Amino acid sequence: MKKLLVLLQLFFSFNVFSQTNEKTLILLDTDSNLPIEDAVILVLKTKQVLMSNSDGKVDFELKGGSNIKVTHSSYLPVTVKWASLNQSENIIYLKSKLNTLDDIVVTKRHPQEIIKELVENSSKQLNVPARLKSYSREFFKSNGDYVYYNDGLINFQLYKDQKKLKSVLLVEQNRSFGLIDDLISSDLLGYNLNVMMEKYYTFKVLRPLLDEKSRKKYNFLVKVSPINQDYNEITAIPLEGTNELLDDFKIVYDAKRKIILEVKAEISPATLSEVEEDSSKGVKNIVRSIFKTNYRADAGNYYLISSKEEINFKINTGNETKNIEVLNNLVTTNFNLQNYTYKDSDVFKDKTLFNIKNSILTDYWNVSGLTPTNKELEIINNIKGSF
Repeated sequence: MKKLLVLLQLFFSFNVFSQTNEKTLILLDTDSNLPIEDAVILVLKTKQVLMSNSDGKVDFELKGGSNIKVTHSSYLPVTVKWASLNQSENIIYLKSKLNTLDDIVVTKRHPQEIIKELVENSSKQLNVPARLKSYSREFFKSNGDYVYYNDGLINFQLYKDQKKLKSVLLVEQNRSFGLIDDLISSDLLGYNLNVMMEKYYTFKVLRPLLDEKSRKKYNFLVKVSPINQDYNEITAIPLEGTNELLDDFKIVYDAKRKIILEVKAEISPATLSEVEEDSSKGVKNIVRSIFKTNYRADAGNYYLISSKEEINFKINTGNETKNIEVLNNLVTTNFNLQNYTYKDSDVFKDKTLFNIKNSILTDYWNVSGLTPTNKELEIINNIKGSF
């Protein structure tokens, strides 16, 4: 009888120890109780990186315990002890560190000179060579209906060739569901994976604020303001009367280290209203355009942590006007300074994940670092079930 009890105790102890801990975090603003999107969650034991979704939610699994570090450029960082995560859903409150002061110019230097210095210094400080393990996800809408979904697990090996940033890509897993209209170029679908990192690591989206010809042609109202004692924010808004589609820019940067932590470019409704629509066949008329990248600086490392690109346009196909929308996300789940080994045949040389067949070995999307919202999960399941 005693032997049986000992065996049972060993069995249950082993079972508890070997179980995977499934945890859910919900991040909320202390003052407003609203969900916090795009917070970075670092699992200190495994160095796994996750991002909160628009519901402020993060799902992840971990064998054993680990403390969790939560950071966001607008909130005070929080380290959560694993022992305190004793519920299936654990609410974490973050306190804002934004100043309540009005806009204050913090330097007599021209703001565009500050942007130029930030881009140059940030490009030099970003870790290259390095390896990024990333999760890529895409939704595609046609005339308001979700018709296509794609995601994949990718390794980027970043290096420099004659001072230009290059990347080697290995696709670990990939899945696609749905059908794409033949009138829509496959180049539109997903990131052009072989050029995207160059764009993100050289801050190419900020070119209208840096290029001398652009600066002479376009006028922006540029402000530099303190967010808090550590971070400043630069906003650049095109002046009224612009007859071209120019973005409103926002740059968050570390004021001491002079490195960029966040870039956002969005065409405002005011700018869109001033541009005359072209109804010619094949011309794309932008309805909405959003670009956002986040960078992480921690323990001497500095690298891309996430990107979000959304494009919505109308196009006259000859028979009808179609409304097309593409929503792309990329999350870096793991960063490493070591190179990986590979064969040339393993290298992904195409443009987008849309162009390769499905390869599903594990349920990688459940540990992707980006938890789908309930609505997104419903959309994914509907597309999977329809095709």
